[in-house]
Amino acid sequence: MELKKILESKTKIRFQDCDPFNHLNNAAYFNYLINAREDQVLQHYDLDVYAHGKKTGRSWVVASHQIAYVRPALLMETVTVTTQLIHFNEKKLLVEIKMWNEDKTELKAVMWSSFVYYNLLQLSADKHSEELMSLFEQVVAPVKQTTFEERMSDLRLQKVS
Repeated sequence: MELKKILESKTKIRFQDCDPFNHLNNAAYFNYLINAREDQVLQHYDLDVYAHGKKTGRSWVVASHQIAYVRPALLMETVTVTTQLIHFNEKKLLVEIKMWNEDKTELKAVMWSSFVYYNLLQLSADKHSEELMSLFEQVVAPVKQTTFEERMSDLRLQKVS
């Protein structure tokens, strides 16, 4: 069975996550985007990152986030979140996460998140197992741009927002 490379889910913007202008608070984007990715990899790849951590003593920690806020996400709006693994190596993952309006005609935000595979017992970076590397090889969906700035420039030129 072929695994999807670009994963997608929908969620609703909630009151407690909004600012006084009824826009999703800038800091709240991180929770919506990362939670969507976690749910998607569990649903589509049967990879529960928390169970994996308990079983192996290894999990992923965030190394960095780069985010661009393109259009506001509004109170009670249903948004679509798409995610894809765009690069990986033996110790790191780079994931692109996009938030759209419900029908994906207006881009709301783009985030690149870098994750390091971490040994929770030795407190140091570790190598992905062969099984994980095999999964990543099946699902990686690279983009042609090598920097976040280049990616945002191209997305804006495509007028996806």
